[in-house]
Formats: sequence, C-alpha cells, structure tokens
Amino acid sequence: MNTKPYALITGGTSGIGWECARILAARNLNLLIVSNQSEELLKCKALLEMDFNIHVLTHFQDLSQNNAADDLYRFCLDHKLEIEVLINNAGFFFFSEVVLVPVEKASRMIQLHIHTTSLLCVLMGRHMKERGKGYIMNVASIASYKDFPGIAFYAATKKFIRGFTRSLRTEMKYYGVKVTALCPGATATNLYDPNVIDVKKGMRWGIMMTAAQVAQSGIRGMYCNKSVVVPGFLTKIMLFLSILTPHWLIYAARVKWRKLFDPHHA
Repeated sequence: MNTKPYALITGGTSGIGWECARILAARNLNLLIVSNQSEELLKCKALLEMDFNIHVLTHFQDLSQNNAADDLYRFCLDHKLEIEVLINNAGFFFFSEVVLVPVEKASRMIQLHIHTTSLLCVLMGRHMKERGKGYIMNVASIASYKDFPGIAFYAATKKFIRGFTRSLRTEMKYYGVKVTALCPGATATNLYDPNVIDVKKGMRWGIMMTAAQVAQSGIRGMYCNKSVVVPGFLTKIMLFLSILTPHWLIYAARVKWRKLFDPHHA
C-alpha cells in the first residue's frame, strides 16, 4: 500500500488548479490530477515529476458526468491512495440569459459544480474523518455573493459551493479536518471566452489576478484553517461594492446596456 499522502486536484491541468498543483508539489505531496484534457495531463505529470521529484498520478475524466464522483472514488480505492488534500477546482463559465442556455450546458454546470463537488467531499471526507485529519478546499467565487443577470447558473452554483463548504467546515472541525472556500474574483485563466472577455486588458487594468496569486492565497488560507479566502485587496473592494449595489440599479444598467449595444432591442 502506498502510505505517502496525496493531494487530489480536479481541473488540475490549467489555471488555478495547475498552480495549486505546483504549490502542493513544492510541499512534497504526491498528486492525483484529474482533468478532461488527456494531452495536458501527460504534460503536467512530466513537468511536475521533473521539477519536484514527486509521484504524480493522472486520471482522465469528465467530471460533469453522472457517476463522476463514484468513478473517481473507486480509482482512489483501486490505487490505495490516502487523500490528505482535496481541491475541488474543476469548473467552467458562460454568459447567457437563463432561457437561452442550452439545457445540456446548464445540466453540465449543475452536475459539475454541485453534484460532483459535493459528493467528492462526502466520499473523500469520510476517510479524512476516520483519520482525524485532512484538508478540503472548494473553489467558489465572489459571484456567489450577488445575483447578476447573464451569470445566473454560474453564480447560483458557486453560491451552493460557498454555503455547502461553510456547513461542511462546521461539521468537520470537530474531527480535525480543515475546510476552506476559495472565492476569487476575475482571474486570468482560459475560463473566459476571449471573444467576450479581454483577459490581457483585465490584467493590465488590475481588475484580474493571476492564477498563481489566487492559488497561493487559497493554499495559504487552507493551511491556516481560514473559513473563506477572498484573494486580493481590489477583489475585496469589488465584492463589498457589489453587495451594496441594489437590484433596481442592476436592472437599470442592464436596460441601458441593451439599448446601446443590442441591435435586436426594440
């Protein structure tokens, strides 16, 4: 049996997940990286093992599928892995009015952000409870604090993650397991459609943080047993202002935006 602990990172081949993998590898943890990008998994494995002299397991899987959590759990059992750190990072993003979202796309987001994330906490958390130690970090978003048009599915599913994580933290604290919600703002990753969001401009204006900065804040907060981590001073300011913004003003801005930029607006 492989007794050295592992960190399991979903969506670990790019963005925040990849940076988390590098940080944890530097802490001498073996890694299990899960992604639906088969070629990137092989590249990441090679880079991490070369740079940090650790063992990296990869698992190719679409975590938005029905039985994803069970299948991943069985993979860990089959390989006799002790998961000391669970990073639920896998996710995706889109802009759209609710009634215009393809049903399959909406279902995938709900399945990935809610179903798979929560069930991995159940399955991996049981073993952490038995051992009396472990770390769980679930990646939510500052979007979870305010309801905005165009991101209803994303914000609502991230709101679930944040609330679920807070409840899980209270339950698991008694057993010595540390649980943290990471709530970043806009982050310079491939999460965004470049035709909609100009990531380079966002970074130049200081609106977006790098994935490395967000991951560093999250991992540090997780090991310091923080309940919620909101990385970056500017992100905290943006969060505070968004919470104060009334919905009538959001609606008025949306009406004005449509009149200016929507050619189909009557």
